[in-house]
Parts: sequence; C-alpha cells; structure tokens
Amino acid sequence: MPETLRKIVVENSDVISKNWLDDITEKRESDYTSTISDSLYHTTNQEFINVIFSSINQRRDTGDMDDFAERLINLGWPLSYITDGLQTFRRVTIDFILSQSDQVDTEEFSRIFNIVEDWVEPIINQLVKQYSGSWEHTVSLQRMALQELSAPLIPVMDNITVMPLIGTIDTERAKLIMENLLEGVIKHNSEVVLIDITGVPVVDTMVAHHIIQAAEAVRLIGATCILVGIRPEIAQTIVNLGIDLSKFPTKSSLRKGFKTALKLTNREIVDLNNFKEEDITTTIDSLK
Repeated sequence: MPETLRKIVVENSDVISKNWLDDITEKRESDYTSTISDSLYHTTNQEFINVIFSSINQRRDTGDMDDFAERLINLGWPLSYITDGLQTFRRVTIDFILSQSDQVDTEEFSRIFNIVEDWVEPIINQLVKQYSGSWEHTVSLQRMALQELSAPLIPVMDNITVMPLIGTIDTERAKLIMENLLEGVIKHNSEVVLIDITGVPVVDTMVAHHIIQAAEAVRLIGATCILVGIRPEIAQTIVNLGIDLSKFPTKSSLRKGFKTALKLTNREIVDLNNFKEEDITTTIDSLK
C-alpha cells in the first residue's frame, strides 16, 4: 500500500502542489512572510515543494535539502516556515488521497496518515537538524566573541599592555584571563601588564586568589603585573579579608599605574612646553 499511495501522490504532484501553494498563500497576510517580496516568496515556495516531492519520490540525496535549508537560514526565514509548510503539506496530501477513495474507515485513515507521516518526518528531521546546527554555530561564535571581550589585553605602548576587567570574575572567566594574559604578554612582548579592576564590583577571597595567580604567572614569563583601580571600599575589603597583595605593585588608578609602568620601562612623562625643539626631538626618539 505505501508504494501505491506514493505512486498516486507523485503522479498527482501538480494538483497537490497547487493545493498546497493556495493554502499557504491564504495564510500569508497574517504571518511572518507578509513582508517578503512576492517574487522571493513564490520562488521559495516552489523550491520547498520540489524538495518535498524529491524526498517522497525516494531520491533521498540530502544535498538539495541541505542547500535549501542553508538558503533559508541565510535569508533569515524562521524555522516555523518549514514546520508550518510541512504540516500544511501533510494535511493537503491526506485530503487528496481520501478524495480518491469512495469509503474510508478509521483503520484505513490511520494507515494513510501513518504513511504520509513517514514521508514528512524525515524531511522535518533533516531541515530542523540544519537549523539547529546553524544556531549552535552562531552561539559558539557569539560565545567566543564575548570571551574575547571579557578579558581583552590592549597594547598601549611598546612593552606596556592593559587588561581592563568589568563585571564579576568567576572560575571560568579567571581561566580565560590567565590564558589571555600569558598569550598576550608573549605576543606583544610586554614587560609590564596593568590589570584594571575599576569595573569589578566585588573583590573577595576567590577573586583575589585568581588575580594573584594571574600576576604570578605573568612574573614567571618575565613580565611585571600592576594591579590598578583599587577603590577605597575594595581596599578595605582586602584588608578585612587578610588578602596579601604585597607580591606585586598596586595603584588606586590606571593613571598612577601607567606612570609606574613608564618608570619600570625607563620612560617618563614630560611637559613638552618647557622643552626646546632639540630637546623635544630627543625625548620623542627616546620613547621609540
């Protein structure tokens, strides 16, 4: 029976396709496709129905189906377009099959429904799989972008880099801070790294432990770490918790930390207004 029904459906694909197109077009004004151009809408519908019949006709090469799903994803069409379209196809196809029979009892209807469902289900699974893979890839890229932004290492001058931290620091983020610090120090040939915690709302024992570990790791690869942005309330918390930050320099602001970094790299800030032209040239050359 499945092969008999398959033959009937394939031979009458034009009629079923027309019924399907008419049905989904009637719903267009009230759904998400109302803003899509007529040309793109009809072209996409025709491609969709061709993919469906190609699958039913046992040409199970998933390449066309994957390409179709990829185009929909790139165009920003929602997954509901696929699910709604296949539900409509299921109903239209069953209605057509029933119209070709004189009498259909409950058992016969159940058999027809199950056969059509066996055609539609693999299509749904394949297309949903494509959408799911695309979403996972997008989420992965967004996660990577957020990770890069959560612990950036910024070179501000030769051999001096700054890592501004904003928000809470948990174990996962602390690991990322450590990785970015070590990779960045080597990449930028940093001699001094300023970790700015101005935007970190709370510095408790765990956060301090992670910062100390990061500073120690930086020291082991030959650079100096300066902790800056220690607000009065943070300083009080550190003292009350008995946290020892004496192993590396600490400053209350990024400005003070940067001055220290200049001294550590044998540089200084000068007022060019008080210099003669030849002195200015000499000073600029010394900063290169």
